[in-house]
Amino acid sequence: MDVHSIFALFGGLALFIFGMQQMGEGLQKTAGEKMRSILAMLTGTPLRGVIVGALVTMIIQSSSATTVMVVGFVSAGLMTLNQAIGVIMGANIGTTMTAWIVAAKIDEYAWFFVAAGFIMMFAFKNQKVRSLGQIVFAFGVLFVGLNGMSAAMKPLAKSPAFAELLLQIKDIPVLGLVVGAITTMIVQSSSAAIGVLQTLAATPTDAIGTPLISVNQAIPILLGSNIGTTITAILAAIGGSRQAKRAAAAHSVFNIVGSVVFLLLIKPYTWLVTQIMGLLGATLVPINGGTALTPVADSMRETIAVSHTVFNFANTLLWLPFVWLMVKIVRQIIRGEDPIIQRRLAYIDYKVMHTPAVAIDLANKELVRMTEIATQMTEDSHSLMLAHTDELVQRIQMNEESLDYLENEIVRYLSHLFRVTSMTDEDSVRIAGLMHATNDIERIGDYCNNICETSLLMRSKGISFSVDALKDLDEAFALVRSIVNESIRALRNHDLVAAGRIMSHEDEIDELEIRLRESHLSRLGQGNCDPQSTVLFLELIHTMERISDHCRNLADIVANSQKKDYIIHEKAGA
Repeated sequence: MDVHSIFALFGGLALFIFGMQQMGEGLQKTAGEKMRSILAMLTGTPLRGVIVGALVTMIIQSSSATTVMVVGFVSAGLMTLNQAIGVIMGANIGTTMTAWIVAAKIDEYAWFFVAAGFIMMFAFKNQKVRSLGQIVFAFGVLFVGLNGMSAAMKPLAKSPAFAELLLQIKDIPVLGLVVGAITTMIVQSSSAAIGVLQTLAATPTDAIGTPLISVNQAIPILLGSNIGTTITAILAAIGGSRQAKRAAAAHSVFNIVGSVVFLLLIKPYTWLVTQIMGLLGATLVPINGGTALTPVADSMRETIAVSHTVFNFANTLLWLPFVWLMVKIVRQIIRGEDPIIQRRLAYIDYKVMHTPAVAIDLANKELVRMTEIATQMTEDSHSLMLAHTDELVQRIQMNEESLDYLENEIVRYLSHLFRVTSMTDEDSVRIAGLMHATNDIERIGDYCNNICETSLLMRSKGISFSVDALKDLDEAFALVRSIVNESIRALRNHDLVAAGRIMSHEDEIDELEIRLRESHLSRLGQGNCDPQSTVLFLELIHTMERISDHCRNLADIVANSQKKDYIIHEKAGA
């Protein structure tokens, strides 16, 4: 190849990748948010995850985008690892759609799509039409790129060096696997790498249509591209939670193990693909002196699309019954547990909306979960003041985000419950109380996060508390931990006795704040405390008093939840 051909090849590749990226962006503009919602909501089982993952990837035209979304959902706690593995498997099936688009013989209409898409993008003001125009324009650019690559690759048919490389791939399939993996890692897209492979394979070398690359040579490269595409998920998981890293590891294990197994079975795999192409009516030509058959160059795009599809469907069917084994494997690869509680609903179910008693009970269970998270945060806050660690900071911050998420979801659920069904006055009172309670619990999380920020500030400025101040804080944290635990009992069992203890503890904390304030100021006057720490100490004990106030609110909600006039009083006092 001369310099002109090399630039033409890379220019065609650039247009192909740009077309794919723009088409995916246009598709995501029209359906991206819906796809995210579908991913988060409809992946209850691995099988359902496979179906959803395949459909979403077919629509947004990017398995990498789907996988990155999945890693993000897992990191946020919106999706379990089992669900994520199912979606990842489905994404691999969905990405075969791009290979079939490339296999479609519409190259000669490429410029028509470019022109039509351009007109739609710039001649119309309607955003939907403009987004559709972007998709059509990018679709055309994709094929313009393919045509450019095809023209640039024709000299390769006469290149002795390239012929030698292909011969080595045929004799050493692992070499093809490495070439495919490295190429895909470089272009950051398995679809682009496979598109290049399809274009290369469709280049004829003689008058009878003998392809430049046979099925035996193309398949190892194809398998390697499935390994190379895992780099995107790995990069997305960097800095994420352990669960996110496990999702990325599952993607890697799925593709690497599948590719290696199919490489070991390359002869029967190649034979199966050739048989399928024969059934589809493709013309076969002898390769290697008639010892094997391969489709003519004109059919090689479809052949690679068939190979890609067979691999991903078969690999998914082989792994699907063993999702549990995949989970065990990635847990061994990424050891340890995340310092967070999953940010996802455990009990709320919109299907029981028309049975208010059940719906309210499920919301109450979610509320108890919120309180359990708040309890963990108060304990971690105490531990953080005794010994600052990055793990405790991460756990507090992510649990605070979990409380924000749960508050929004529970309030949305309860508001929807008010609108869709009629209910008794008692049910209305309970719903109103639960809405108030979610806010109180979320505020407890905010105060714990404030304590975390105080610890970070003390660490950055080298501030520390005296031994006596730490003892006072221990006493305050012990009382706060007790009152938050009582809140769990009160909410879980509608326990009026626990509610009464909360009210008693809240009075104790009010008195304790006054006593600890005076004690600390006395130490300051005697020169036993750092003046810089005084403001922070006083803020901390006031923060704990505010936590007890919100627990008192929870106790009031439990105590008044059976009074039918409670909702009226709440509205009057709002």
